[in-house]
Amino acid sequence: MKVALIQTALYWEKPKENRFHFDQIINSIAESIDLIVLPEMFTTGFTMNAHDMAESSSGETTLWLQALARSKNCAITGSIVIKENGNYYNRCLFVFPTGEVSSYDKRHLFALAGEDLKYKAGKSKTIVHFRGFKICPLICYDLRFPVFSRNDKAYDLLLYVANWPAIRVNAWDILLRARSVENQCFTIGLNRVGTDQNQLTYNGHSQAVDFLGNYLLEPQEEEGIFIITLDKNEMLQTREKLDFLSDRDSFTLLE
Repeated sequence: MKVALIQTALYWEKPKENRFHFDQIINSIAESIDLIVLPEMFTTGFTMNAHDMAESSSGETTLWLQALARSKNCAITGSIVIKENGNYYNRCLFVFPTGEVSSYDKRHLFALAGEDLKYKAGKSKTIVHFRGFKICPLICYDLRFPVFSRNDKAYDLLLYVANWPAIRVNAWDILLRARSVENQCFTIGLNRVGTDQNQLTYNGHSQAVDFLGNYLLEPQEEEGIFIITLDKNEMLQTREKLDFLSDRDSFTLLE
């Protein structure tokens, strides 16, 4: 699977400008790509202004993603603010080339920023089946909670989209590699760069790690499109040779 990671700055609470910005970037990709990854809250930045920034699940951004995925014949994923049944969600959308949409609602809300006061937490993982890969999309703060991400679904790729500040980026680097090793899977972390309205600075460090903790893409600090290729067969061969997942602890996740 060929994956394009788009690391860029965001326009604060300006969905139209952000869509136009990503439209230009994505349409500049000349080669064939299977999956394009965008940051957390890529239309707004990490806003707590859910009331004004929320869209419906069939809103402008979803329609834009569907049209773009069809035209590029690839999947596109990233999170936006969604309002549904009177609640607000930090929702990761996974849009297939057909226009079909799968979604995951952020489970671990970042209380330090008051996210838990503005948004409703998701309850379960989502496993997406796409072009021979089983993908588990998660969002930013979820990275700190290994029990929830534990590979009990035989997924192949953990995918984190984020707005992770530079001041804590060392934890980001460490935890992404840890998730790969403990779950014997590929892990992609896609972060933003720039400074937001809260004067938080982001230095990216978007990266890709293999099932042994080796970098396929070392942490990047500049804006750019970073393209990687994932070899599932190599991962499965390693799992068969080093069958650590069979010895994992069993548990029940309580609500």
